[in-house]
Amino acid sequence: MERVTSFAQAAESHLDDVYGYLAWFTGDRFLAEDLAAETFERALRLWHRFDPKRGSARTWLCQVARTTALDHFRSEKRRQRREQLAAAPERFEERPLEGLSPELEAALRRLTAGEREVIALRIVLDFDARSAAGMLGISPTNCTTRLNRALAKLEEALDVAA
Repeated sequence: MERVTSFAQAAESHLDDVYGYLAWFTGDRFLAEDLAAETFERALRLWHRFDPKRGSARTWLCQVARTTALDHFRSEKRRQRREQLAAAPERFEERPLEGLSPELEAALRRLTAGEREVIALRIVLDFDARSAAGMLGISPTNCTTRLNRALAKLEEALDVAA
């Protein structure tokens, strides 16, 4: 288990993990940058709640990132409903993720946020099933099942694109 002595050490060690998780979860690297900044701001305020006996700083920070992203999506959904009542809904520009082929990017956009999230946690960040499941609030078995279904859907989308 990692030994973290300060928030600064945890933030420095896991900045890339938090950003990577948010980029995969949101599918938007610019939004991920904003959410990562908000995540670390929240985490600093909540650092007194971090208990290394319950899990790693990496897992805790990704959980804070998940909460931050979900809060953003809820807020965004409310904002969109208000705009729809006032006028026609605006179109959001899709921003590509760096380093991905156009085919993979298109296939990822076909996945739900939840499917992208489980792939990000298990494949991109290499969390074990237990840690990822804890973040998602589900059992490790359910986490593995979701991952398998998401990967199958991604593979099918890639086959269609080919």
